[in-house]
Amino acid sequence: MANERIKARKIRVLPGFKLTLGFTLFYLGLIVLIPLAAVFWKATSLTWPQFWHTITMPTAMASYRLTFGASLLAALVNAFFGLIVAWVLVRYNFFGKKIIDALVDLPFALPTAVAGITLATLYSKNGWIGHWLEPLGIKVANTQIGIFIALTFIGLPFIVRTVQPILEDLDPELEEAASSLGANRWQVFWRVIFPMLTPALLTGFALAFARALGEYGSVIFIAGNIPMKTQITPVIIMGELDMFDYGKATAIAVVMLVFSFVLLLTINVLQWWTNRYNTNNLA
Repeated sequence: MANERIKARKIRVLPGFKLTLGFTLFYLGLIVLIPLAAVFWKATSLTWPQFWHTITMPTAMASYRLTFGASLLAALVNAFFGLIVAWVLVRYNFFGKKIIDALVDLPFALPTAVAGITLATLYSKNGWIGHWLEPLGIKVANTQIGIFIALTFIGLPFIVRTVQPILEDLDPELEEAASSLGANRWQVFWRVIFPMLTPALLTGFALAFARALGEYGSVIFIAGNIPMKTQITPVIIMGELDMFDYGKATAIAVVMLVFSFVLLLTINVLQWWTNRYNTNNLA
């Protein structure tokens, strides 16, 4: 009986660990590692002074501040409102719930160019929303506000779809136990529910932030591409590629890659720490 149990434990749905691991590494290398390595290799065509001058030129520095700042702000806003949307979709039943749930995925389905044209049309001076804002002195199209709106639009689904499954799997008995011990609604949320949602929320935030950093299609139409004001970093990279200056394009791309890698590493460390903290508390 013991030998049969040991043999049963060794059975795998996909046999051949070495084969599947080799295929995994090959696929990741082909799709992810080789293209990223090519970017770094191409950037070495510049000397160090040329590389430093390229990544620190005034237009590039202005684009970094705008791209990272707007992406961070949009991801933070989406983290707050995305949590609320996920909560409503999971915890309440109401008429039109399935329609709203489907609308959350609309930014995924829309081509980025279509999203950009739609937002630019809505928020232009004569647009459905823009013509109400114009008399108030609020200009959205061709401003940094428009970039923020575009990045918020494309980032919301990442938060909702990451948090929603965790909310659905939460055991209601934990909330009932906390309530029976005298905790009010806010205490139940902050001390019981929110700690369990934090890893998923951080993951959604990282995905939304990373998506916003590389967004091009939906932003270019509403931003106006004004140097030093509304020019995002991907636009500068595309401009250098249009002039066939691959060295400068990859140099700026390397900055984006390094920052994104550091961000994802930080988020993973925070997730590990949060999971460990929650496990210790539950124990």
